[in-house]
Amino acid sequence: MENNENNENKDSKTFKSGFVTLLGRPNVGKSTLLNQILGQKITIISDKPQTTRNKIQGIYTDQAGQIVFIDTPGIHKPKHRLGRFMVDSAMSTINEVDLVLFVVNVREKIGPGDRFIIDKLRTIDTPVFLIINQIDQVDPTDLLPVISDYQEEFDFAEVVPTSGLEGENIQELIQTIKSYLPVGPQFYPDDQVSDHPEYFIISELIREKVLDLAREEIPHSVAVVTEKVDRNQDGKVQTYATIIVERKSQKGIIIGKQGSMIKKIGSLARRDIEKLLGDKIYLELWVKVQRDWRDKPSRLEDFGYNEDNY
Repeated sequence: MENNENNENKDSKTFKSGFVTLLGRPNVGKSTLLNQILGQKITIISDKPQTTRNKIQGIYTDQAGQIVFIDTPGIHKPKHRLGRFMVDSAMSTINEVDLVLFVVNVREKIGPGDRFIIDKLRTIDTPVFLIINQIDQVDPTDLLPVISDYQEEFDFAEVVPTSGLEGENIQELIQTIKSYLPVGPQFYPDDQVSDHPEYFIISELIREKVLDLAREEIPHSVAVVTEKVDRNQDGKVQTYATIIVERKSQKGIIIGKQGSMIKKIGSLARRDIEKLLGDKIYLELWVKVQRDWRDKPSRLEDFGYNEDNY
């Protein structure tokens, strides 16, 4: 009933809506930026490259409009089928949105990866914003040379310096985006912040903890599948998930000595899942070995990395 009342207060003649993709190299802070825009966590964050593997939609709604953001995997040189899926999935979004946010790290010089993306952006008529992210980590005087370097490469519709971590210029970014969007309908209810089912987000939250705690090559070799979420009559949510690795040695590392690592993963993941669901949960984790799953189409499809998704 609350959503209906809110919708009645919105002027359909001025309400702006549209789709916006966040594009960039790995580790430029796209996911942190999106979580800051939404005011809550819907996409996982890690300092490991290629953390985001799927397109993830985050929905921002206020009285004046609704922006559906698409967080994409970082553009990189793929080394396996999973990597190709990630890059193809990210690049496919530029042809299906109203606006592109090209996100770069202010501390990194423009490189081949950026120029690869810019070459693709030249093929579309969609407005492109340059988002200079992580400005909290540099002196303001360092911004102008970075902006100048990128503007020599491409004619950006807007340039917006931001800090996804500190929230600098986030409201300015939202207002500028709205000025480019058409008058349109509200696609999702006011209180919906993502289009992904809770199974997907639970799996991602567990994978985030593996990324945070595991070392070396393990983060890239891990997938997580949420098998079942049961809500009991007593209000407790029973959640069962499987962590997939590629080698037996990796399974041993994930489990840890006397189960210490998997207990820590479960404990940290449970906190975030409880925030997501708003309920106390029981979380049970298993670890399975699926050799070289990142190069096997059937396994990629089983774990949600499917070409039908883009």
